[in-house]
Amino acid sequence: MFIGEYNITIDDKGRLAVPVKFREALAIGAVVTRGLDTSLFLLPLEEWGKLADKIAGLPLGQANSRAFARLMLAGAMDTHLDKQGRFIIPEYLRAYAGLKKDVVMVGIQNRLEIWDKAAWEAYAKHAEEDATAIAEQLGAMGI
Repeated sequence: MFIGEYNITIDDKGRLAVPVKFREALAIGAVVTRGLDTSLFLLPLEEWGKLADKIAGLPLGQANSRAFARLMLAGAMDTHLDKQGRFIIPEYLRAYAGLKKDVVMVGIQNRLEIWDKAAWEAYAKHAEEDATAIAEQLGAMGI
């Protein structure tokens, strides 16, 4: 399970080091793709397969299903960690997420999210301010 927040720097070649504790889960490969809220998702191959299967099951006749499939699948790229535990984030994905030099990698159970540091801080601040309202809505759903 991926949890926690990690401040990381992208190097000049677009490489990002994965925290040591997550490297084993990504050792056989991973997929990096556009995420939600202008983040990127980094998923182990097994989790990517599950997500891709769910996307394939969406109704093709619905515009929102097609748009979501395009968002997640068209920009996806297979990746492997190098000996230093780094992988390359392609320029088009860095541009999508607004990644510059300082990023935050966030563990969200079955995936890692990659955020521009300033964007993550703004998002987290907003979520913290709305925590009570969010908790009440989730409580109504039985969580």
